[in-house]
Amino acid sequence: MTMEDSDALGWRSIADLVGDHPDAPVALIGAGLNERSLTPGRCDLGPRAFRAVLPRFSTYDVETGAELSTRIHDAGDLPLKALSPADAFEPVRDAVAGQGRRALTVLIGGNNAITRPGVHALGLAKGLSSAGLLTLDAHFDLRDTDQGLTNGNPVQALLEDGLDGRRISQIGLAPFANTRRAHDKAKAAGISVRTARDCRQRGLAAVATEELDRLSALCDVLYVDFDIDVIDRSQWPASPGARPGGVSAQDFFDAARVIGAHPKVRVVDLTEYDPSLEIGDLGSLTAGRWFCELLAGFETR
Repeated sequence: MTMEDSDALGWRSIADLVGDHPDAPVALIGAGLNERSLTPGRCDLGPRAFRAVLPRFSTYDVETGAELSTRIHDAGDLPLKALSPADAFEPVRDAVAGQGRRALTVLIGGNNAITRPGVHALGLAKGLSSAGLLTLDAHFDLRDTDQGLTNGNPVQALLEDGLDGRRISQIGLAPFANTRRAHDKAKAAGISVRTARDCRQRGLAAVATEELDRLSALCDVLYVDFDIDVIDRSQWPASPGARPGGVSAQDFFDAARVIGAHPKVRVVDLTEYDPSLEIGDLGSLTAGRWFCELLAGFETR
């Protein structure tokens, strides 16, 4: 056996799939937006920590016997340091739109303010009403925009931009982490709301499947926001907004696989990962496993 054949000192990892691959079906973009986070933190560190953990994941899934092989084009990190969500809008939108020929674009945040320009990349500003939004989030993100854009109001801003609320599904909403005003806004707009309890009892993947089916009947393309603070804080401490009583990390992974498999899902983001809140390397390993599950789902399309 040659050193090239031996796995004594390493294995083929997910990192080996990521590189300069112009014709790859999947693209990866780092969008470390951090300004105007309602709880100060370092979400700008997310893309670097995410890439750094990928060599620790094998391409082989022992549960299914599948070997991941999809190449991922690394489009790099956007220069968003010190930019407000308003100033970051065009760079994020244009970067995602520039990968529009891909079957899937993965946007690694960064705070949740990257979701609005990501959705716009699917054509919202051009009057195209075929895009839908699914959020996995403990929060509605429907705070008022009168004081400007923050990571607490991307969904409100999208409603004001013209996105029909019936084309939005929000799953994983946590008790005592939102306001009646936000809930009333969601109901008035026609947003489908599924609570964290519903997701725990029925399974996050099952609820995500139902909402994907609902949105698919209304939309041609879908954007999915994985706000990682939807995970129970005991399993996910690396987001300031994560609360006890959220969904399990395993449910989050199962939902990622279902979502990755859906043919209408064109763009996903991972938001609110703050490496400065890490306990050990739990955060980066959770984000890396999420990516593996997303790719595993994608390869079943």
